[in-house]
Amino acid sequence: MPNQSGKKFVRLNKDDAALLVVDHQVGLFQMAHDQDPVLFRNAIIAHAAIGKVFNLPTVMTTSAETGPNGPLPKEITDMHPDAPLIKRNGEVDAWDNSDFRDAVRATGKKQLIIGGITTDVCTAFLALSLIEEGYEVFANAEASGAISQRVADDANDRMRAAGVHVLSNFAINCDLMRDWRNTPGSAELLPYFDKYLPTYGYVARAHAAAVDRGVIVPGESE
Repeated sequence: MPNQSGKKFVRLNKDDAALLVVDHQVGLFQMAHDQDPVLFRNAIIAHAAIGKVFNLPTVMTTSAETGPNGPLPKEITDMHPDAPLIKRNGEVDAWDNSDFRDAVRATGKKQLIIGGITTDVCTAFLALSLIEEGYEVFANAEASGAISQRVADDANDRMRAAGVHVLSNFAINCDLMRDWRNTPGSAELLPYFDKYLPTYGYVARAHAAAVDRGVIVPGESE
């Protein structure tokens, strides 16, 4: 139901969502200066892992990977050995590539979760094209990198103005899950968060330790 601004809360639906991995290439990684490199490396792999946790159709694409842009990290390609990998040789906007368009359309999904390098080009250009095509687009802000914070902020503002939902990785996962009792739920997401979001993972570890030691606060045993 729309709020006072007239805008609806558009929620992710794991049964109608697909994951797009856009130009997360080892060469282009050097273009991301708006985030800590260790955290950003973790974030792009965590982005790819969303597809595994929620069993989402996943489409990967690269740009001129035989040149300085390089390939996708092996951790990502090993995670999705059967997913289509569209190797673009010239198109900047992935949507301009017919093979990529066909792969995305073949998923049959209307909600697309994207992350890419760089935020202002690879992520934003594709996101805007997808909005124009009628898709609901969710951009993973942590899994997109830009040359500076200002460039990232401007790109995210541009996407939001066009109707793209710009979210954190944590928000994307929680929206897809909806309820810790679901499947995927706590059994699948807590190990994921422990690996890719250790600050939250350690909270879960502390809770589990309290349960094991019998010192949990009454009413918080689940």
